[in-house]
Amino acid sequence: MERRSFIKKAAVGASAAAVAAPALAQSLPTINWRLASSFPKSLDTIFAASDTLSKRVSQLTGGKFNIRTFAAGEIVPGLQVMDAVQAGTVEMGHSASYYYFGKDPTFAFDCAVPFGLTSRQHTAWFDQGGGRELTREFFRGYGIVNFLGGNSGTQMGGWYRKEIKSVADLKGMKMRVAGFAGQVLTRLGVVPQQLAGGDIYPALEKGTIDAAEWVGPYDDEKLGFFKVAPFYYAPGWWESGANFSFYVGVKEWEKLPKEYQAALEVATYEAHVVMQAEYDTKNPAALARLLKNGVKLRTFSRDIMDACYKNAQAVMNEEAAKNAKFKKIYEPWKRFQRDQNMWASVSEASMQDFLIRAGRAK
Repeated sequence: MERRSFIKKAAVGASAAAVAAPALAQSLPTINWRLASSFPKSLDTIFAASDTLSKRVSQLTGGKFNIRTFAAGEIVPGLQVMDAVQAGTVEMGHSASYYYFGKDPTFAFDCAVPFGLTSRQHTAWFDQGGGRELTREFFRGYGIVNFLGGNSGTQMGGWYRKEIKSVADLKGMKMRVAGFAGQVLTRLGVVPQQLAGGDIYPALEKGTIDAAEWVGPYDDEKLGFFKVAPFYYAPGWWESGANFSFYVGVKEWEKLPKEYQAALEVATYEAHVVMQAEYDTKNPAALARLLKNGVKLRTFSRDIMDACYKNAQAVMNEEAAKNAKFKKIYEPWKRFQRDQNMWASVSEASMQDFLIRAGRAK
């Protein structure tokens, strides 16, 4: 008897919920947004983050809040996404914040700085370590709310037409690289070049440039760099964990119902996690294919790494001395990184080091 009574009450409760859900959905407005990406659809792992977000937001709101995604160039060029969100041309964007280094180097903290945070560390910093509050205060000055939007993990150090064994080999080298990395490498004699992704291969082929950095094995393989620059170096010290971000115009964000704001924030987290998982899954197989095609995998020598690290610290400290906004983020960011690296040396790094060595011994 008690069991039948419980089932009856549960059924009534379920019916009430079924009635309430549509009523709730009907009480909220239908909203249609446009999202401009900085990336082409051919970079499927990065571009897919926007589609992941769009689908989940629609599902969470019963199809009432819809975000249509556009690849780079379909509404604005890839490097003008932030400007488009600021101007209200689109309600939302997906980009890499260090693209806007020229506006203010402080933007790089939202993406990557030389010898910076790993992917896992960046997520922890943003979510729990004060990064959200610090970067959002900075972005608000540009009329934007920023959200996590994926991470590539530690990137590769690029493709080189010749082997690089020492700091002396860097002098006079023309390399496709920009931002903080370009400033650091300039001090070592490199001549930085800024080129769009589609222009890198022909420049390497013709010898217009001697080297180029892009992302990692999965994305690099598609562009065929290995055919004209056989030496592939690691690690990409300027991108220990390149974080991508979703941008929403402040005015548009504040107009959203609270339920839609919650749905959007949840969806950004899902897109963020999925991208990292995809890269971690796809990069090993892509690297194996590259090696079968004759790619010569190398790691930067210790003297190169030491020289780059020393100069990176000098560049960052010089920027902090003259840029108050940069300094406001840099100082707590440095403390967070120091603590994270201390902990990693005891935990994850020591475990990974053992497993890698054990695997090689088999």
